Amino acid sequence: MSSSIKEHIVIVGGGFGGISAAKKLKKSNASITIIDRTNHHLFQPLLYQVATAALSPGDIAVPIRKIVGKKSGIRVLLGEVTGINPDQQSFTLNDGREVEFDKLILAPGARYNYFGNDEWEKHAISLKTISNALDIRERILMSLEEAEQLDDPKLREPYLTYVIVGGGPTGVEMAGAVAEIAKRNMMRDYQNLSKNETRIFLVEAAPRILNGYPPSLSEKARKMLEDMGVRVLLNTPVSDIAENRVRFKKGSIETPNIIWAAGVAASPMLATLGAEQDKAGRVKVNTDLSVPEYPNIFVIGDAAYLEDEQGDPLPALAPVAMQQGRFLGKLLASENGKPGERPSFRYTDKGTMATIGRAKAVADIRGFKFSGFFAWILWSFVHILFLIGFRNRFRVFIEWTWFYFTFKRGVRLITDRIDFGPEIKNKRE
Repeated sequence: MSSSIKEHIVIVGGGFGGISAAKKLKKSNASITIIDRTNHHLFQPLLYQVATAALSPGDIAVPIRKIVGKKSGIRVLLGEVTGINPDQQSFTLNDGREVEFDKLILAPGARYNYFGNDEWEKHAISLKTISNALDIRERILMSLEEAEQLDDPKLREPYLTYVIVGGGPTGVEMAGAVAEIAKRNMMRDYQNLSKNETRIFLVEAAPRILNGYPPSLSEKARKMLEDMGVRVLLNTPVSDIAENRVRFKKGSIETPNIIWAAGVAASPMLATLGAEQDKAGRVKVNTDLSVPEYPNIFVIGDAAYLEDEQGDPLPALAPVAMQQGRFLGKLLASENGKPGERPSFRYTDKGTMATIGRAKAVADIRGFKFSGFFAWILWSFVHILFLIGFRNRFRVFIEWTWFYFTFKRGVRLITDRIDFGPEIKNKRE
């Protein structure tokens, strides 16, 4: 490559991994382009708080252009990659544009996995985007409004029933937040409803929730949820999801409030690389995060499969993506178009944590296990620290402080995003 021509590094994805890489590449001599389907970076760990009206979308999302800065020289393009041509060093966007690269960082994140039952997605909303969160929020609010208009408790039951499928961190946090809404916060606004009518189910196919946590913390989380009124159904795989109904091997639950948090799959775009993938579609990368046979193409975050020193795959967590992005950004900035012998990526596990509700959480920090109020303080501090921008951190801190002392949640507006199907509506006529 001529010294007068800048190396073109393209980053696909403006999530934790992509943004971390871009920040490290700011001062490099390369020409940098970020491509994402949306114009903003989204702090996904707090999406459930938008869904449950604790936060507004602007509290957890920041425009990508604002993050990288106008003077950085980083170009930001809105688009979705549909296919990659690794041998030609180019890829195709959904509008037909072809983009060429010298080096490519793939950080497209993941989507929820319905395990071959894609038709379930129409009836069970997942939680990956702001739009998803707003749909869930309006579904919850609409359910309360519909129930308020019914005098017969039996007819109200489906609207006051909530099913969260999946006992991972997202499912656990969502179940706890819904329990707080339905049994304490919003219920006070409805004169015809009683908190005792509300039913919240957390459904998990495995023998315990929070499988990636120590068994003792999983059990504490289960007890906290049950104390809040959540019914935790273990060893209960879902057999079918239809409109307003979840079916199991034995029995079913009727409700329009079905939330899917049961697993993730990598972006289908990765299959066009032709590289080896695991069952979830993640690309099996080299220790320097490059794709085998293509040293100029890298995959990071939820899209990458890499094992640690013990032979366990790295978890699909924000800290993994951020560390990989920083590692790769620093590596490529130092190479400056001249690849040499590359170091191996090593993940530093600083711990995992999940919140169950107000002043309730569990945390495993480098072998030290915490639960209850102290774990919740740790969780709150870490999540505020990870937010990008002082404005976002300040607003979230104020919102959480207000909620802690007043028990009142924020935005509770209905804008006709959700319409319940005829099956459940006809029952009240």
